[in-house]
Formats: sequence, C-alpha cells, structure tokens
Amino acid sequence: MLDIVSASLTDIARAIRNKEISSVETVNACLRRIEEVNPTLNAVVTFAEDALERARAADIALARGDEVGPLHGVPMTIKDSLDTAGVVSTWGTPGRRNFIPAADATVVARMKAAGAILLGKTNTSEFTLSFFTNNPIFGPTRNPYDPERMSGGSSGGAAAIVAAGGSPVDLGTDTGGSVRLPAHFCGIAGIRPTTGRAPRTGHAVPFGGLTDSFTQVGPLARSVDDLQLVLEIIAGPDGIDPYIVPMPLRDPSAVTLKGLRVAYFTDNGLATPTPETVAAVERTVGALAGAGCYVKEVQIPGVEQSQLLLRGLLRATGAAWERAALARVGTPLEETSMGYVHTAKPLSPEELVWMWEDLDAFRSQALQWFQHYDLIVSPVNATPALPVGPVEEQILNFTYTMTHNLTGWPSAVVRAGTSPEGLPIGVQCTAHPWREDIALAGVGLLEKAFGGWQRPTVAL
Repeated sequence: MLDIVSASLTDIARAIRNKEISSVETVNACLRRIEEVNPTLNAVVTFAEDALERARAADIALARGDEVGPLHGVPMTIKDSLDTAGVVSTWGTPGRRNFIPAADATVVARMKAAGAILLGKTNTSEFTLSFFTNNPIFGPTRNPYDPERMSGGSSGGAAAIVAAGGSPVDLGTDTGGSVRLPAHFCGIAGIRPTTGRAPRTGHAVPFGGLTDSFTQVGPLARSVDDLQLVLEIIAGPDGIDPYIVPMPLRDPSAVTLKGLRVAYFTDNGLATPTPETVAAVERTVGALAGAGCYVKEVQIPGVEQSQLLLRGLLRATGAAWERAALARVGTPLEETSMGYVHTAKPLSPEELVWMWEDLDAFRSQALQWFQHYDLIVSPVNATPALPVGPVEEQILNFTYTMTHNLTGWPSAVVRAGTSPEGLPIGVQCTAHPWREDIALAGVGLLEKAFGGWQRPTVAL
C-alpha cells in the first residue's frame, strides 16, 4: 500500500489513475497530516472547503472511464501569493486579509485543468519580498526538522508542508531564491526555471517593471521527477504575461551525463559556507565525476556583484513600487512588515542607468564564460536553516541564489547533506537558458546518490 504522506507526486498520480488508491483517500490522508503538523509549522494558512467534494467527483469520473489529466485527483497546496478562485488569497498583506479572487492565477488554473485538487494556501512573506516567511496576518512558518528554525522565504509555507508530508506538491515563486532557499532549508526538491518559462499572471508580484526578469514560478516537491511533471503543465505563454517564451521543455531522462562539463565553487566570496555545506558540494562534484562528467573548480566572473545588483535594482525606486502595491490593496503603511518602505532611498536617474548597465555587463560576461561549461554546482545558501527571526544581517548568505535571478538561468535544488544539528543541506545545479533538463538530470543523479528528501523527525 502506498504511503501517501511520503510518496512522490508522480507515484500518487499513477496510483490514483490505476485505482490502487482513491482521490478521497489521498485527500483525507493529506488533510489528516496537515492537522497533525500545522499547529507546529504554521504552513497552511487557508483551506479550500470543497477539496473532498472535488475528490469524490474525481473518483466518480475515473470509475466512469472519463479521460483524465496527468494529476487527476491529486491534492496540492498553493503559495498564498498566487490567486485561487473562490479561496482567500492574502498575498501576506493586511489589505487582502479577506480577499477572494474571482479567477485563478494562470499556473493554478493549469494545475487544476491537469486534475489537481486544491487543499489550501501556504504561508508567504508579505508580497513575497523576504527570505523569512512571516507576515502581519499569519506570523512565521517553522521548519519541520526544527521548529526553532525558519523554513526559508518566501515559499516557506510551501516547502514546510511538502517536507512534512501534508501535500505532495506546491507552486512557489522565486525572485531572489524564494523557491530554492526553502527547498534547501526543508530538504526537498525545487526549481526556478528559466526566465520566461511560466506566466506570473495572478501573482502578488506580477509581470512587468524594472525587475520583471527576476521572478519566476517554480514547483516544490519531494522528488526530482515531480518537478519535470509540473513544469510540463505550467510552462508556456498564456496570452496575458507578455514576457513568456514558447520554448519546448526537454526531457531530463534523455540527458547523457557522461562528458558534461561541470563548473563548481564552494564559496562566492560574499559569505563563507559552513564546512558541511562545502562537503555537500564536494560530494556532489564527486558523484558527477563518477558519472563521467568533467569537473573544474572555477568561479562565475562578477558573482561578487550579486547582492549589490539584485537588491539595488529591487529597491531602485526607493520602495515606490511597494508603497503603490500596498495602497492598491488597502494596507496602511503602519501595518506592513516591509519596514524599509519608510526609509529606502531611490537611485538617481544616473545611478539607475549605471546599475542597469552593470547588470547587462554581468549577464553578458557570465554568459560568455558559461559557453565553456554545461552545468554549475554551488551551495544554495551559506548555512542550513537559520533560527526564526529577522534575516537582514544574514543577507549575504542568500547571494548564492540571487546570482541566478540576475542571469535568468534555470537552477534546481535537492538535498545532498545534513548539518550537525540534523538540518538538511541542499545543493544547486544551474544550467544554460532553456536547459532545465540538464539541471534536473544533475539533481536527479544526486537524489539517487544521496537519498534526497528524508522524513523529518520533528514534524512527523
């Protein structure tokens, strides 16, 4: 009998299709698990009241022999920064505390069309703009391996409940590492796909603006294979987000690892990783070398600019975007958790031009350098999960993910080690634009070599 709360999305979908388990059984198992762990984690913040009704309908349709989608009857949770029709979607900000959208975000609609059933919404930082999942409505989300630690941000609720067995899949979003950091902190798999892969329609940080290219939607799951399954569902233009490119997705199983050129580094010069983080990267490189890859320790040119460029451009307007966004949804400035909206100073027009030129120069130089390699292996973060609390003083730790929001390259994360405290340590595999298949093939090998997700002892 399939253990639903530890099974992969792929295996659950297959078992439902083959009538080995029912959708009602699966939804009930996930809801029971959420009931058990959520008081500790604070990961799921709103529930969809019709989940069991939809599960019963899914089982009836299957019994009738109706044509079904790849996720027929499979439960999912969705980050609360993505709109869900008929279910409160707060974006983590007080002005939307009771807001019920009329329409789903595009990626949510695509998951539903594939047959997935919404269980509920998972906690996020306000407007997704923090590495700590905490907001004025719901408070902080905690780590399933140690509740005194954070789950990462801003998709921390998503990662925590997937890791704890309450949901087999969630959709997160990533502007500076908000899929990859929570995947690392919570020991699961996640991917930030290539810039332009999946629409942001219906997201708290919508398409457009100075930093449009930084944000992408990406899946979080317990298995690497699940990431490809979800990407095939959510990718592609929707006729609304004007920055999405109709590029085909390639199959990771068709990638030949032997002969791939792998660049790796353990320290980006901005934040020195823990010894265990370095060891995880080195084990990763050893596994890839054992598979026939050519490996070389080398640094991305200009990587030391990651924090300056990403944070500088995100706050180039002196938080004018944030203040306008808060006003649109009716959140008073005194109620926001984004304290920098009161103090941030805008760049001058000249400073903005210079910074944008620096970004383009970095992207071009990095792309030219990358022609000599097929894959980059690096830490996801300088440390495992941090204690619950403010993260501003730790900001340089997060620069390992920021780099690839600047480049727009696809980056996947999987667990490859454990800290002395028993916390997960992930590694990041980054590939060329539109080569998610290579990034996923890399983390897929590591999942097989090191076991990937492990059942958390605290939450379970």
